[in-house]
Amino acid sequence: MTSQRKFSVKYYILLPLVLILTAVLFTMPTEWFHINVYNDAGEFIGLTVTQQRVIALFVFAALMWIFEIIPNWTTSLMVIVLALLTVSNKGIGFLTHLDMGANGKPLMTGLEGTFVDYKAIMASMADPVVMLFLGGFVLAIMAEKYGLDVTLARYLLKPFGTKPKMVLLGFLVVISVFSMFMSNTATAAMMLAFLAPVLAVLPKDDKGKIGLALAIPVAANIGGIGTLIGTPPNATAAGALEKAGFAVTFGDWAVRMIPFVIVMILIAWVVLFFLFPFKSDKVVLELPKNQRKRDWKSTAVWIVFIGTILLWATESITKINSNVVALIPLGVLTALGIFTKDDIKEINWSVLWLVAGGFALGTCLQSTGLAAVLIKAIPFGSMRVVLVFMVAGLVCYFLSNFISNSATAALLIPILIAVAEGMTGGENAESFAALGGTQAMISFVAVCASIAMLFPISTPPNAIASSTGLVETKDMTKVGIIMGVIGFILGYVWLTILFPFSAA
Repeated sequence: MTSQRKFSVKYYILLPLVLILTAVLFTMPTEWFHINVYNDAGEFIGLTVTQQRVIALFVFAALMWIFEIIPNWTTSLMVIVLALLTVSNKGIGFLTHLDMGANGKPLMTGLEGTFVDYKAIMASMADPVVMLFLGGFVLAIMAEKYGLDVTLARYLLKPFGTKPKMVLLGFLVVISVFSMFMSNTATAAMMLAFLAPVLAVLPKDDKGKIGLALAIPVAANIGGIGTLIGTPPNATAAGALEKAGFAVTFGDWAVRMIPFVIVMILIAWVVLFFLFPFKSDKVVLELPKNQRKRDWKSTAVWIVFIGTILLWATESITKINSNVVALIPLGVLTALGIFTKDDIKEINWSVLWLVAGGFALGTCLQSTGLAAVLIKAIPFGSMRVVLVFMVAGLVCYFLSNFISNSATAALLIPILIAVAEGMTGGENAESFAALGGTQAMISFVAVCASIAMLFPISTPPNAIASSTGLVETKDMTKVGIIMGVIGFILGYVWLTILFPFSAA
């Protein structure tokens, strides 16, 4: 009875509402959005038709992902298809091709020069991060097949004992430390292999499994805040600050942000433990007998696994991009005949489609100029200092849930640097300086980019957690909201009152 009622609500109420809202947003006059758009000369040009269509597509995707009316990966595929049909330069004729009137002007204005290259949308299916996922899945499959996952998990989690709550803390600590020095996506992909044996020894109905799965994105996203190389928004912030005359060294950042990460990880531990309590009293990892025997194949998998992790961790030295490194195990293990065509079937392809849809939506937001338009439409110059901090952080947090946090930081930080320069010499200069000035605002925005983790498509680590099949979107969103609110408030207080850069 319950399942039937859920079916009815999703398909007979929510789905029609989402489709009607999407259609209205797709067809209504652009003026009704009340988004003031100006060109570089300061002339009003209004929202373009393609930008309007991306808004409609954005709302459709967000609501479908939130309510899970259809599987999330299916929504992502729909986003790719709809984007190709409605906003690409190779879409439906009457929607994406300009018909010229007798005066030589387009019959439908607002379309000129705003189409998205269809190749860019299709390329989201083979985005470098998607390839990193592919390599991560290969490592996880091989680790499980040859017993690496149990061995490494036992070694890394041994200091934390066998109590489930301490194992959860162990996951959070280990993941966050790795994420400070290597890609958070690579960290999450690696930790997926260590998670499997822990989940295997817990009862099927143990809610603690959900907490362990969510520990991957929470710790990976938060851990990256700790160092300048932990996540791209940190480097973007430091680079922009240096150009503006505020040099931030690796040590300057780490001495302030690692303590912040420690506090956030402890908070995450409490949140996950209480939201998803364990039924089990002990977690004991034992290597199955059939995996204890060593042969040349298991030795090769060990070498490839450790080599891949070392290459991920030394990216700044080797200069080999982590996304490229992820394909090395796939190439080597297939060439050796260890990873076979039967193993390919074990790859979680639905997660790859899920991530690709998120990237396609991000491509549309950026290529049509909509992301930049939405940011520029905010009147930062007329706001009070505290409100500038709050709005900048919220905008970064919101956009980072739908497009990459790197892209969000790259779009928003240059604008905020200009805003900060204006505030430094304006009537609010004293109050702006009291809150830490330019350094505090820009670093706070970088933090907001990393705490955005509401949906499976928000960050690659979120999608990896979703690939376990244990986490529903509502669980991820619940934890994401709690950690987002706490991270937002704590980050603001931390960087403007407790440990502002200007106080150094």
